[in-house]
Amino acid sequence: MKLNVDVLRYLSKDDFRVLTAVEMGMRNHEIVPSELIDRIASLKHGGTYKVLKNLLKHKLLHHDSSKYDGFRLTYLGYDFLAIKTMVNRGVFAAVGRQIGVGKESDIFEVATEDGTVLAMKLHRLGRVSFRAVKSKRDYLRHRSSYNWLYLSRLAALKEFAFMKALEEHGFPVPNAVDCNRHCVIMSLVQGYPLVQVKQLQNPETVFETILGLVIRLAEHGLIHCDFNEFNIMIDDDEKVTMIDFPQMVSVSHRNAQMYFDRDVECIFKFFRKRFNLSFQENADENDDSEVDADESGRPSFSSISKTSGYLDKELAASGFTRKDQDHIEKFIEGDVEKDSGSDSEGAENEEHVAELNETALRSLDSLHLQEQEECASGSDKEDKVDELHQICEADKHNGSEAQEVSGKEEDGETVDENDPELMKSLNKQRRRAIAAARGGRRNLASRNSYKDKGGRSSHNSKIQKQLSGW
Repeated sequence: MKLNVDVLRYLSKDDFRVLTAVEMGMRNHEIVPSELIDRIASLKHGGTYKVLKNLLKHKLLHHDSSKYDGFRLTYLGYDFLAIKTMVNRGVFAAVGRQIGVGKESDIFEVATEDGTVLAMKLHRLGRVSFRAVKSKRDYLRHRSSYNWLYLSRLAALKEFAFMKALEEHGFPVPNAVDCNRHCVIMSLVQGYPLVQVKQLQNPETVFETILGLVIRLAEHGLIHCDFNEFNIMIDDDEKVTMIDFPQMVSVSHRNAQMYFDRDVECIFKFFRKRFNLSFQENADENDDSEVDADESGRPSFSSISKTSGYLDKELAASGFTRKDQDHIEKFIEGDVEKDSGSDSEGAENEEHVAELNETALRSLDSLHLQEQEECASGSDKEDKVDELHQICEADKHNGSEAQEVSGKEEDGETVDENDPELMKSLNKQRRRAIAAARGGRRNLASRNSYKDKGGRSSHNSKIQKQLSGW
């Protein structure tokens, strides 16, 4: 979206108040409800809705009513908030022409009150050409929710921090002036991108200077990760300046060697194609350098030692975690041996506990198998015991007929199976004994039987009871 700052002069205080209210609501809302904007802005006599209509006309807000009626900031509205804050701080007083367009940012000229020209970089993550930022950058870290405005703000903060730190350590970078939201103000570099340069008076010297910057960054614990002809500025005196730092990582990153080799390869490839440099001769001439090189003359990442400081630790570059910091501090204090001993003891204890758990599981499995075998082998015995128990329970709870039957069985006399009344009473006694042995639980047949809860069947049963009573 094109930045038209002419609208900025016509916006009132209430307009910026509503824009700020929408920004505050977007901290925990993707689409901010209209009622919430009205409560945060707190304008008199319902003036919020009139202001929202004006902001929509200038495309500073986007209206969405798919799920509920709400609004969200556009990049143009976010630009106006950042520019208004910078003007109130006195950082600059005028916005000029656009001097650069990238895949994730736009660069404009701004002027201070005394006429000094600065560069304003507005980060615009989320463009169609750069939609995979959440997987290629570590701005989110442990966060699960995000929006593009918030990612742009994180990128601007990271670039401002790196630019300021590199400037303090003597690196050729622009002067970091101020930062607000997704906007970074820096000094304007009087030069040209290296990709636009066709001829150099001393291409070998420029090549050695650029390659030395890559090695020096690695010695300070940082890797640029996008060190190519597009992010290198060179002036008429062939002075080199580095730009674009949001993607820098630490040398402790898991892919640090790949990023380092890629930066080096970009430099070698560009100077070989554009200026026809042969690097075998350069490698033979620079045999006295401290950094080891491979057969093609490229510096080796493994031979670079961090001797100039820990910028990645100071700036919390990606790949340098709190665990790495604690480990380095312990190593400096000389406590690594103690920690390693305690770790070994802890590992031995864990192995011992694991062995105990395995033996316990094996014993439980063996007991379970033994119980299954005993159940399988003693099923006949249990059946006999159950029959005797049923008979005993029948003796206790039933009348004289059961006593006579049990007495006949004990005396060895046979029971007449043809007597229906006797067999019926025996079956009834056995069912009662089984129910008593089970603790009053019903069998499956009775559990699944139909229960009368009123209706025709219950009515018929009542009629049958009355007839039997007559």
